[in-house]
Amino acid sequence: MPVISTEAIVLQTFAYGDTSRILRLLTATHGLLSAIARGARRPRSQYGGLLEAFSRGTATIHMKETRDLQTLSGFDLSHSGQALGRDLMRFGGAALLAEIVMRTTREDSQPGLHALIADSFDTLEQAASADAEAVVLGRVWQLIALLGFAPELDACVHCGRPAGGEASRFDYAAGGVRCDDCSRDAPGRVLPPHALEAMRAMIRGTDVALTESRGHWWLLTRWLDHHVLEGATLQSLEFIAAARIDSCDS
Repeated sequence: MPVISTEAIVLQTFAYGDTSRILRLLTATHGLLSAIARGARRPRSQYGGLLEAFSRGTATIHMKETRDLQTLSGFDLSHSGQALGRDLMRFGGAALLAEIVMRTTREDSQPGLHALIADSFDTLEQAASADAEAVVLGRVWQLIALLGFAPELDACVHCGRPAGGEASRFDYAAGGVRCDDCSRDAPGRVLPPHALEAMRAMIRGTDVALTESRGHWWLLTRWLDHHVLEGATLQSLEFIAAARIDSCDS
C-alpha cells in the first residue's frame, strides 16, 4: 500500500462511527480524495481539532487503488481556516467553492485547482466585509472557468459578432451572450456593458467592486444549474441566499 504526502485542503468532514471521521480532501497531486481518519474523535487523538472544514496542511495518506476510501495517517496543519467563519458570506462562499469542487472533480489532479481554492480562501479571509460578496462571485466564476464551463462573453453565441459597447442578453441555455440583433425573443437577462465587463474581469481573476449584486447572483445560479450541476442543488447557494436576505434586513 503506497504512502503519499501531499498538500491538502479539507473540504468536508463528518463523523464516522464512534471515534473516526471521513474527510473529503482536495490534494495538490491526486485531485479529490475521500479518506478516513481513524480515532480522530477520541479525546486524545493526534488530530485534535485539526481536521475541520477549510483547514489546510500536509496530509499523509495510505493509498489503495481498489478502494474509494483511503486512510489518513497524519495531517500537519499549516492554516486552520477559522477566519472564514467570521461572517456568513465568507463562510458561505468558502462552502460554495468546496461544494462545486466536490460535485465536479474526480480522483485525478486538476492543474491549478488546489492553488486556486487555497488562494481563494486566503483572499476571502483577508477581504473587508463589504467586499466579501464580490470576492465570492469572482472566485466562483474563476473556478467555473478552470473547470472548463466558462460562458462565451466575447462574441455573440449566435452570429459571432464581438460583444461589448452595447447591452447584450445573457442566454445561459445557449452558452453565453447574444448581441442586440440576435436577442429578439431570446430567453435570458439583459446584460449592460458594465456588467459584462465585470463578468469578464471576474473570470480573469481581477477583483471588481459591485454596487449591485442581485443580477450577478441570478446569472451565476442559472449558469451553475444549467451547465455545471445538471439540476443538482447546492446547500451553500441556499445558505448564501439566506445570508443576503439577512444582510438586507439588518
